[in-house]
Amino acid sequence: MENGAHCSARHILRRGLVDRSTGVTEQGPLTRKVMEYQEVMKRLVPSAHEPQDWDPLAQLVAVDEFERVGTFREVHNWQQYVQMLCQWAGSIGTFETTVKQITELPGLVYFEIEERHFAGERTTVVNSLTVFEFDGDEKVRNIRVYLQQAR
Repeated sequence: MENGAHCSARHILRRGLVDRSTGVTEQGPLTRKVMEYQEVMKRLVPSAHEPQDWDPLAQLVAVDEFERVGTFREVHNWQQYVQMLCQWAGSIGTFETTVKQITELPGLVYFEIEERHFAGERTTVVNSLTVFEFDGDEKVRNIRVYLQQAR
């Protein structure tokens, strides 16, 4: 990469400033979309068990070109992802997140969180980094998920 191109890319980097008590305090437009995506997920998980239950999430997604690459490098289109979400939501009661860091670049958001999944008496805690890629209409078209968890 030429010095000029590298320099200009650095100028448009936006980093969400995270206050542990209140969450993200400065947000770019795509960061706001990711935060909205997360809030819709939290709201839907306790009750979304059928594919149509995920329609509010679809409003944030470019469903015709959507692709999710999961932690085992499995690839899902939108319909497959919704089926996976139905199974996942049925296996847990609720989940919470703590935002660790958000970094926004043109067309991309890197979203690092701690997730806590609650299923009855069991709580599972994982660290995840999700890369959200957006189309020109600021709809999510690709998600890549990376995960750390205890053995």
